[in-house]
Amino acid sequence: MKRDFLNISDLTKDEILQIIEYGVKLKKDKFSDRTLEGKSIGLIFMKPSTRTRLSFEVGVHQMGGQPLYITGSSTQLSRGEDIKDTGRVMARYLDGLVVRTYSHKELEELARYFDKPVINALTDYLHPCQILADLQTIYERFGKVEDIKVAFVGDGNNVANTWLIAGGVVGFNVSVATPEGYEPSGMAVYEALKLAKKTGAEIVVTNDPVEAVKEADVIYTDVWVSMGQEGEEEKKKDFESFIVNNELIKHASKNALVMHCLPAHKGEEITEEVFEKFADVIFDQAENRLHAQKSLMNFLFK
Repeated sequence: MKRDFLNISDLTKDEILQIIEYGVKLKKDKFSDRTLEGKSIGLIFMKPSTRTRLSFEVGVHQMGGQPLYITGSSTQLSRGEDIKDTGRVMARYLDGLVVRTYSHKELEELARYFDKPVINALTDYLHPCQILADLQTIYERFGKVEDIKVAFVGDGNNVANTWLIAGGVVGFNVSVATPEGYEPSGMAVYEALKLAKKTGAEIVVTNDPVEAVKEADVIYTDVWVSMGQEGEEEKKKDFESFIVNNELIKHASKNALVMHCLPAHKGEEITEEVFEKFADVIFDQAENRLHAQKSLMNFLFK
């Protein structure tokens, strides 16, 4: 039976830990895993990308496979072909799909009709590959991903949604602070709370960034205006008190890390000073996209 990775909750806690630990090993020997030898992996990108495209293209190549970059405008999807027809056709040629798109429901439909592994490389709802890489980064720094608190400060976007669900799966505490009206998806909160009943995670959504970061081991932020929302520049005024700066960090744990999934708009969601102070961590996150995704592909395709 094929496995897809559309949501971080498609993996169990033990599987996440297994993928993280193997990702750390792959970081030391980039050509040691050849799981994709002879396989062709389609990379369908409906949105612009730097880290996601590069990490998947390089990762598939290092694992012996052939990455095929496909823009949405270059397929018949742009001319109205049914998603299910596209999925069934692509399954005749390709061994797997990596998809970066807008609608999560459309991704789920594509995965239903593509009978091999499908990986969510970002939708408007979730960004699970990013959080896998972030968990690897936390593991490298703390030696664990349990018994920690992650505080997300900013817009309740796809990254915030995924952090909530990841906390519920693994069992670590997550606090999300957003301005009123910008809270994360109710569906993500519901899933996180349901999962947390089993794992003991504490899931909190608040409008107070200071409250959110209290005793946090990780303070996490992202751009306030996501791709596809560029017409909402005026909303930045609502976020003025949600900037990650030195004053906010004082309320977190003594050795707290600041993380950012990039690209960063310095002076908006994070100050230049804080960004540079934690640049090593932030660029480790970016590098770990490669290693965590290779480990994920090993898990799905082996």
